[in-house]
Amino acid sequence: MGNTKIKIENLYKIFGRNSKDSIELVENGMSKDELLEKKGHVLGLNNINMSIEESSVHVVMGLSGSGKSTLIRHINRLIDPTGGKVEVDGQDITQLDVLALNEFRKNKTGMVFQRFGLLPHLNILDNVTFGLDIKKVEKSIAQSKATEWLKKVGLVGYEKRYPQELSGGMQQRVGLARALTNDPEILLMDEAFSALDPLIKKDMQDILIDLQKELKKTIVFITHDLDEALKLGDKIAILKDGFMDQEGTAIDILLEPKTDYVKRFVEDVNRSRVLKAKNIMEDQSTVPDDLMNGQKMTLAQETVIEKFIDKVITEQPNLIEVKEQEKIVGYITPQRLSFILQK
Repeated sequence: MGNTKIKIENLYKIFGRNSKDSIELVENGMSKDELLEKKGHVLGLNNINMSIEESSVHVVMGLSGSGKSTLIRHINRLIDPTGGKVEVDGQDITQLDVLALNEFRKNKTGMVFQRFGLLPHLNILDNVTFGLDIKKVEKSIAQSKATEWLKKVGLVGYEKRYPQELSGGMQQRVGLARALTNDPEILLMDEAFSALDPLIKKDMQDILIDLQKELKKTIVFITHDLDEALKLGDKIAILKDGFMDQEGTAIDILLEPKTDYVKRFVEDVNRSRVLKAKNIMEDQSTVPDDLMNGQKMTLAQETVIEKFIDKVITEQPNLIEVKEQEKIVGYITPQRLSFILQK
């Protein structure tokens, strides 16, 4: 278990005048529709409690109106809560004054939006240095950092181009580079890839996964796409009407859906395409001794089941070793694999 980076406690957001008065009504069971009808208030978030581990990717998903984008905007306090707390490194950011809040936003968080948020009058290099310019970082240093990040996202040679000269996927890579150039501890990604074509979207997901291996940022990722959530998330929270319907790992969500709403989300998911070795691996303590001494097969932890199932059938290993780089991080037995695919 890692350290808690972000802790959200009893968070309510109710839109409308004198909305604090409605918290008690919601606590006593008044629904979102009733609240709108009787009080003229819109329920955005209903008693959200969430702990986000440092260096993890925590996905928040749900349909339109579920409250997911409202939630992420509380983490950098673009929206003030009606009730509850949002702590980052133990500090309640709902209590910060304007100066402290601006420092928090500049130094702790970066944000990537769905529609890129690039400045059309600035070239790509200047867009990427924008956050550092605000912090008054020396221009040569800012440009050096920006150039490094443009290289990492595959945009070398586009520094002097303008956003409108780039494709949607390239613009989103600029947005990601801009956020990372500022070196935030927390990266907030609000439907960052949702506007992209499927193939470009997959490429961006893969870029993020590769970058995260190196950066180990704390990432809060908003999406309405379950496949994307399962691919990216160390943990997934599913919201409905501002309420947390279920939170857990990909395995928790797929194998143990707790509500009818979540069941409908996962019923048509092809598990072999979205679950990775790291999602289903177990500790050595769960593996019988005789299997440890038998024929083994080795996989990278990011390999999806679909990519290795045929090899398992052909080679019929006693045990599958899961590695991160050269280190063994877990094991999968053929029995475990069969159970996951059939449950």
